[in-house]
Amino acid sequence: MTNNFGDLRYRFFKSGNPAMLYIAINIIVFIVVGVGSLFLPQHLGDYYVREYLAFPANIAQWPSRFYTIVTYAFLHAGLLHILFNLLWLYWMGNLFLDFLKPRQFQVVYWGGAIIGALAFALIYNLSPQLNKEEATLIGASAAVMAIFSAIATLLPDYSVRLLLFGDVRLKYLLLVYVLIDVVGVSPRSSNIGGNLAHLGGALFGFVYIKLLQSGTDLSSFLIKKPKLRVIKNEKPKRKNTAVNQVEIDAILDKISKSGYENLTAKEKQTLFDASKN
Repeated sequence: MTNNFGDLRYRFFKSGNPAMLYIAINIIVFIVVGVGSLFLPQHLGDYYVREYLAFPANIAQWPSRFYTIVTYAFLHAGLLHILFNLLWLYWMGNLFLDFLKPRQFQVVYWGGAIIGALAFALIYNLSPQLNKEEATLIGASAAVMAIFSAIATLLPDYSVRLLLFGDVRLKYLLLVYVLIDVVGVSPRSSNIGGNLAHLGGALFGFVYIKLLQSGTDLSSFLIKKPKLRVIKNEKPKRKNTAVNQVEIDAILDKISKSGYENLTAKEKQTLFDASKN
């Protein structure tokens, strides 16, 4: 049991795989919010989440809720909402990391989350048919859609096997999802905000790969530059060969009395060192 827990902890938090890290964080947040809501009156938990952690469409609220551009991407409306997002994040995220770098994943993921939120807010503020005052956005869908769009743009003919459909190329799968979101952008849609965010995330993922293919990597600012170290060329330290004059005099007296051949090896070495100074 302990080994299994250790393996899960390593896989989610220490493996360096950002897809697994965000899956773990989303699950933890979902559980914490769910348990926390049990200690509040009915529907009050959802109110606090929407009021303080969801991303608001109303621009006037942004200065006091600037942090929601991050927090909204870790919140979900229900079990099915988080389940589908995390399944797609697992499949597409790990496929993404098979061909691209973790730092590129980070930029695409958060770029999709941010652009998706801004696309949602932009349409709500421009359309007279939409009520921006109470509209809020939650969910990792825009970020996941950016990852999906990016890998589908990079590998359009890569095939994945779907239940009932068999092998489907990524470009066709992405096209279907984009069309569903476009159709869902309607004042009568129950999830118009989510559909707008999906399209914003998909656009960012597409643009990121196109820029990458043309030689511009938007994640280059995350590349760690090697630290320069200044190495001083110090003069080699001379071995301290100074000897005690009293010791030298004693050795010379011994030579005069019994001859050089009767000196010990240490005495001979001491005398030799003294001759070099």
